Amino acid sequence: DILLIRAMRDSNVPKFLEQDLPLFGGILMDLFPGIKVPFVDYGKLQTAIERTLDTLNLQRMATFITKVIQVHETQLVRHGMMVVGESGSGKSTNVKVLAQALSLLYEEKVVDKDGFYKIVDCLVLNPKSITAGELYGEFNELTNEW
Repeated sequence: DILLIRAMRDSNVPKFLEQDLPLFGGILMDLFPGIKVPFVDYGKLQTAIERTLDTLNLQRMATFITKVIQVHETQLVRHGMMVVGESGSGKSTNVKVLAQALSLLYEEKVVDKDGFYKIVDCLVLNPKSITAGELYGEFNELTNEW
């Protein structure tokens, strides 16, 4: 039950608006009565995020740090994802901070039993510069290949 709740929470909470979170929490409590999900401690990652923010001369906003951790949690349960939002909302900064924090933890040889602390290379591209098939992949009807 706990694994299912965490998967549902980790893959859905980052997509919700703040006012939708209590409703989602209520639904989970109705579906899984009496189940308490243990707190996930991201202490080392959060410290690295805060140090990265300091290095980039950015403010340590609790809401931004939470969003960076949510992007990390989403990457743990999904094979691919997109960070979307309005211009100037911090999407690129979020990804940059997470990448640098994970790289920092790897370079400092912080113990990570799951192997998620790695050097991160970000390759940014303009999605309008290529076709949708090139961006997401497509099935070739002639060769039956992806």
